[in-house]
Amino acid sequence: MGEIQEEPRDEDEDGFKKSDKAAKAAEVDLSARLSKEGKSQSKAGFGEIWRLIKVARPEIRWLGLAFCFLVISSSVTMSIPFSVGRILDLATKGDVDDIRLFGLTLNQFFIGLGAILTLGAMANFGRVILLRIVGERVVARLRSQLYRRTYVQDAEFFDANRVGDLISRLSSDTVIVGKSVTQNLSDGLRALFSGGAGFAIMVWTSPKLTGLLLLMFPPIAVGAVIYGRAIRNISRTIQKNLGTLTKIAEERLGNVKTSQAFVGEVQEVGRYNKQIRRIFALGKRESLIAATFFASTGWAGNMTILAMLIVGGSFVRSGAMSLGDLTSFMMYTAFAGSSLFGLSGFYSELMKGVGAASRLFELQDRRPGIHQTVGVRVKSAQGPIKFSDVSFAYPTRPAVKIFNGLNFEIPSGSNVCVVGPSGGGKSTVASLLLRFYNPTSGSITINGVDVSTMNVKSLRRRIGMVSQEPVLFSGTIAENIAYGKPNASRMEIIAAARRANCNFISDLPDGLETQVGARGSQLSGGQKQRIAIARALLKDPDILILDEATSALDAESETLVNEALAGLLRGHSTTISIAHRLSTIKRSDQIIVLNNEGKVAEIGSYTQLAADKHSAFSKLMEWQMSGGEIPEKRSSNSGPGITEAEEIEEDLAREEDFHEDPEKEHKDQEREEKEERQRQ
Repeated sequence: MGEIQEEPRDEDEDGFKKSDKAAKAAEVDLSARLSKEGKSQSKAGFGEIWRLIKVARPEIRWLGLAFCFLVISSSVTMSIPFSVGRILDLATKGDVDDIRLFGLTLNQFFIGLGAILTLGAMANFGRVILLRIVGERVVARLRSQLYRRTYVQDAEFFDANRVGDLISRLSSDTVIVGKSVTQNLSDGLRALFSGGAGFAIMVWTSPKLTGLLLLMFPPIAVGAVIYGRAIRNISRTIQKNLGTLTKIAEERLGNVKTSQAFVGEVQEVGRYNKQIRRIFALGKRESLIAATFFASTGWAGNMTILAMLIVGGSFVRSGAMSLGDLTSFMMYTAFAGSSLFGLSGFYSELMKGVGAASRLFELQDRRPGIHQTVGVRVKSAQGPIKFSDVSFAYPTRPAVKIFNGLNFEIPSGSNVCVVGPSGGGKSTVASLLLRFYNPTSGSITINGVDVSTMNVKSLRRRIGMVSQEPVLFSGTIAENIAYGKPNASRMEIIAAARRANCNFISDLPDGLETQVGARGSQLSGGQKQRIAIARALLKDPDILILDEATSALDAESETLVNEALAGLLRGHSTTISIAHRLSTIKRSDQIIVLNNEGKVAEIGSYTQLAADKHSAFSKLMEWQMSGGEIPEKRSSNSGPGITEAEEIEEDLAREEDFHEDPEKEHKDQEREEKEERQRQ
């Protein structure tokens, strides 16, 4: 269990006195939440840097070839100062009739030098293009691995983490890491090679001038280390805030109609701009640090060159060194200074990469509490379903008990309805059966086998689900119907669509190939629900879960969906309906009534429970039929001294008489819709 954090709030700040339940809900367990800065929030050790570099290990052959090109191009570049020095020495000699350089005439030498420079340019081209391609491969591989790693996490992980932050890690962080281990690594090696070669030639040319130059190195090196650490910390903070920015955009744009309905455009743009200003402020801070570092090191470099000219000039006048040697030395000094700047930039970019990589490694290293591929493979989920003394609290709210000793059994092939008050854990029954979570204590068995020992993937393949708000993915209707069975034939998809009463497909121009839009935005609620039912039908599950499958629909859509559900209920599946509508409850073989204490209040058929005027089921139905109104206020319309049981009997009688009076049915239907809106 991770660290428990409390979220204290002023008792009167929102006008509501906090209950004991609120106090328990304030105790949150965020052990599954990824840190915003990544695993390593202090200094980056060699192990973390080495792990970052190892990200590119699968591309080692191409990186090796790129390194060979780097050596060639750098060698060509480093030969230029030496050649210039020799040419100047020859040009300053008195006898210029027969000037030869390296055994070549000047014309031959210049032609050869041009060929070498061309070779260097070609090698540089090969280096750049190879590193760009390898960088794209690294980013693609990282994104694929992390996306897969994210998808196998358990429900607790997604309860504790924001989708926007995960998207940021998959997008911008991977780009930074890919650049760090390819282009940036190449630039660092190039700077190291050029600097090392240049320094060696400088020592060979003039040890005294080289010693003077070394006096300036320690301050610059210390400044580079300080700068790199500062850049790493700012980079982590910027990436964290970019994740928040992505979260804001993803959440708000995904619900833009709701925002527009409440005229919330201004406040949403303001919220987005506020986060942009935070990132901009961090960017300005990073710019200030970078400007200070590069300006100070540039000034130090210029002062060093000035000192070299003063001392070197005296050497030339005294004959201690030639003008060509001094020129070569100064050019190599410039190369060494440029390499030093390159190494500083390499270090700062490497620290950026470490900051981004630490966020990726944290996600990559997380092991889910429920492993999807571990356990006994489930060939069939038919058989009785039994909850034995099950206790449960959501991992992020461990103090809020949802179930406390829950016991019930569902016969194989039966149609069972789970009812209860809001927040009583009806949908949690489905979550536990699908193993999105494990019970805190107790056991859940299917045909005598504990689900905790089952392979999660194979278990879920045997369970179908139709939820209150059906989730459709961008793509065609056919793709969404076949989502649970990707290898389904066209005829199977058509048969499932017909059984689910998806006749509206005939009215669409592209039929089954119609694009449903993001989250099914191009379809109505009833159409989406029937596609969800077709998806469940095609899967041919052993256990079918209907979670408020018709509660959000209008009367016409509900009728069509109920007809489709009737086809599901005639199958061999064990059906678990989570519902509050009487039409759904009445067609069940058995009703399980939950209470607010996380236990079963009573179990029985509709006839048995409705006959008991004092049963929890009767009271629950009375409350729902009243639209949530206080029963005493309705008693004046029902006659003096009417009891709750008599009132619910009247409501149930009205439901049963729908078919006898069409006009009355229409009025009662309108009343039900009004009550439904009030309840929601």
